[in-house]
Amino acid sequence: MTVKETYVLDSYAVIAYFEAESGGSRVKELLESSDSNNPHCFMCVVNLGEVLYIVEREKSLFHAQQVASNINDLPLEIIDADRSLTLAAAHLKARFPVAYADCFAAALARTKNAVLVTGDSEFRKIEADCGLRIEWLVSQ
Repeated sequence: MTVKETYVLDSYAVIAYFEAESGGSRVKELLESSDSNNPHCFMCVVNLGEVLYIVEREKSLFHAQQVASNINDLPLEIIDADRSLTLAAAHLKARFPVAYADCFAAALARTKNAVLVTGDSEFRKIEADCGLRIEWLVSQ
């Protein structure tokens, strides 16, 4: 039995998937190879909120509700921001000039020893110092 790599999707990756943007096809491949009973794709609830507020702001509440429903149907496990994850994200935010929501994605990837899937160049600021493994959806 082969062990599947574990992936954490940030908001960039999920939006790229739903909007069929550059890199969205790779996210689709990852999700199609995941299994609802044994998922290997994860996302922090903070980043889910980020996706939803972006969609609502750019399109409408109705579209955001549709995206939320569609996300629920994906083999993507949404991880709550518990105390441990929040403290890890806060530590990253204190050390690096990156968005707080991005710190949750990075902290989750570190916690799960997962590959962070993104196209957000802001992660370049912390990639090496944090030992993050990143799969870039667009060339950096």
